[in-house]
Amino acid sequence: MCGINGLISTENYNEKELAQKLSLMNLEIFHRGPDQDGIFVEASETFSVGMAMRRLSIIDLSTGEQPMASEDNNIQLVFNGEIYNFPQLKKELQAKGCVFKTTSDTEVILRLYEQYGVKSFSRLDGMFAFSIYDKNLNKIFIARDYFGEKPLYYTQHGNTFYWASELKSILKNHSQKPQISLEGLNLFFQLTYIPAPFTIYKNIHKLKANHYVTYDCEASEFEVSEIPQYFESEIDRNIDFKAAKEEAHNRVQNSVRSRSVSDVPLGTFLSGGVDSSVISLCLAQQTDKKIDTFSIGFEKKSFDETDKSRTVAKLINSNHHEFVVSEGDLKDNVDQILLNFDEPFADSSSLPTYLVAHKTRQQVKVALTGDGGDEVFGGYNKYYMGKLNRKYTSVFPEFLHKGMLKATAPVLATKDDKRGWRFKVRRLMKAVNYEGDFYYNIMSLGFPQQELSSIFNEKFLYENALDYYKDQVGEKNKTLNDFRRIDQIISLEGDMLVKVDRTSMLTSLESRSPFLNKELWNFTSQLPENFLMKGWNKKYLLKEAFKEYFPEDFLDKSKKGFGVPVGDWLRGYLKPELKSYTEKPFIEKQGIFLFEEIEKLVDNHLQGKIDNTFRIWTFFCFQKWYKNSYSK
Repeated sequence: MCGINGLISTENYNEKELAQKLSLMNLEIFHRGPDQDGIFVEASETFSVGMAMRRLSIIDLSTGEQPMASEDNNIQLVFNGEIYNFPQLKKELQAKGCVFKTTSDTEVILRLYEQYGVKSFSRLDGMFAFSIYDKNLNKIFIARDYFGEKPLYYTQHGNTFYWASELKSILKNHSQKPQISLEGLNLFFQLTYIPAPFTIYKNIHKLKANHYVTYDCEASEFEVSEIPQYFESEIDRNIDFKAAKEEAHNRVQNSVRSRSVSDVPLGTFLSGGVDSSVISLCLAQQTDKKIDTFSIGFEKKSFDETDKSRTVAKLINSNHHEFVVSEGDLKDNVDQILLNFDEPFADSSSLPTYLVAHKTRQQVKVALTGDGGDEVFGGYNKYYMGKLNRKYTSVFPEFLHKGMLKATAPVLATKDDKRGWRFKVRRLMKAVNYEGDFYYNIMSLGFPQQELSSIFNEKFLYENALDYYKDQVGEKNKTLNDFRRIDQIISLEGDMLVKVDRTSMLTSLESRSPFLNKELWNFTSQLPENFLMKGWNKKYLLKEAFKEYFPEDFLDKSKKGFGVPVGDWLRGYLKPELKSYTEKPFIEKQGIFLFEEIEKLVDNHLQGKIDNTFRIWTFFCFQKWYKNSYSK
C-alpha cells in the first residue's frame, strides 16, 4: 500500500530538477506511505520522465522496494495497492521460466507485463494504481483497478503531464489554483461527491476505474482505454438457489482468505451490519488466533449500533475494541478530515470512518471492511425503491402524484436530523419519476437537478451533468442489475471508495474490501434478481449463505448506516462557521450562489423550521473547501 506520483515533460529538466519536483510531490502524500520512498528519473534530449512512490510496507517487508526495474532497467514500475492473486500468477510465470528476486506482488506485476504487455492488466485481482515506463516502446502506461479502490489523478499542465494518487501532489505544481469545473461543481451539489472522470478542477481528471492511460513519450500524446476483462468462468444460468447459496458462501470465504495475506497484523471494521459481520466471521473461522475487531458508537442513540457489534464480537470470540464518538471527538479533526479530500466531499460518514481508522491503526496495520457488500449482493434501500417506483408510476398518473406530493408535504416534513420513516417516505416521494430517471434522483443526496437553478448564478449551471453516466449505462434504469451497474460507476467509485481510501490512508492504515472481488461481482451479476432480493428481503443470498452462524433473525435486523448527526452539529458548534459562509459579502465576492436562496435555506434549518441536513452539509463542505482553496 503506497502512494505514487509521476511526470513526463518536454521542458528541459535535468535529473536533479526532476528528483526535486517528485520529492515535493511525495512529501504531500507522506501519510500514504511513511515507511519508505523511492524515485526514478531519466532525462533525454527530447523529454524527461520521473516516477516516485511512498511505501506502507505490508507484504515483503525487506525486499519490496520501489521503483522496481526489469533486468535491463528498460522497464520501471511504481505501484500502489495489493494484488490478491499474485501467488497464483507467480506460479504461472515460474512455470514459464521467470525467476523472481523478491516475494512481493510488485514484482509479479512487472514480470507479468514483461510476458503479456498491457493485456496483463486484466489478469490482476486486486486494488491498484500503478505506472510503468517502458523505454523499449517509449511509452508510459498508467492503470487503475476494476472497481477504482485506489485513486489516480492526471492532467496535462503546460508542457508536462502529471499523475498522482492524490490531487494535492498535482496542485503542488500549479502556481495558482485551477478554475472550477462546471461539471464537477454541478455533480457535487447533486451527488455530494464527484465521480470519475471529473474533479472539481477544470482540466484535472480522475482515471476511471478499470481504465489505463497510454502516453506516447515521443509524440507527447495520450489516450485512455478500458481494460478488457476476461472472467475465469461463467456460471450455469440454470443454477438453483441451493447451489448458488453454497457458491456464494465459498466465494466470500475464498475472497476473505486472499485478502488476509499480510506480513503485518490485521483486523476488521465491525459495525454489526450484515457485511462487516460476515467478513469478521470468515476471518475468525480461518485462523486459530483471536482476531481484532473495531467498532465505533455515537452518543446520539438513534445513530448508535454498538450492541450489534458486541453480539458478533462475542459470537466469534474476537478481541473487540469499541469507542463512542461525541461532538468533542470531531471538533479537532473535522478540518483535517474534510480538507484531506482535496476537493468538496460531503459524505458525513467520512468523519466516523476516519476516527475508527485512527483507533484501528493503533493496534493493526491492515483492516478488512464490509464495503461493497450492498453493491455486490443487492442491499441498498434504494434498490427496492426502484421496484416501488416502477409499480407506483404504473398505477398513479403523474398529475395525481403531484397532488399527493403537495398534500403530504406538511405531514412528511421533519425538523431535526432523525432520518426516520417520514424522512425516507419524503425522499422516496420526491424522487418518483415518470421519465426513467428515478434511480438517478434517489441517489442524488444533495440538490436535485431542477433545484440547482434556484441556488446557482446562471453562469455556474451545467445542465444534466449526470447525462455523461447515463450515456455509459444506456437507457437501462429498471432492473436490479441496472441499479447495481449505475452504483458501480458512480457512487462506489466516487463516494464509498474515496471515503475509505482517504480516511484510512490519512492514518496510514490499509483497508481491504473482500466483497470487491471482480469474480464475485461477475457471479452475482449473472444470478436471477430474486436470488439477491426476494420480495423486500435485501441481500437475500448473502444472508441465507451465512445465517447458520448467527442468532436467529440477526442478519435481518435493520441497519441505520454509518451516519452522524451533522444536522444537529450545524445548529450547534458548527453554526458560527456555517453562518460565516453565508455572509452576503463573501457570497457576492464568490459569485457562485444566489444569496437570498442560500440565506433562506440555511435559516430554515438553523431555526428548526425544516430539516435541510443533506443540502446544508453539502453547502458547508463546499464552502469549507472553497475558502481553504481560494480565499487564503
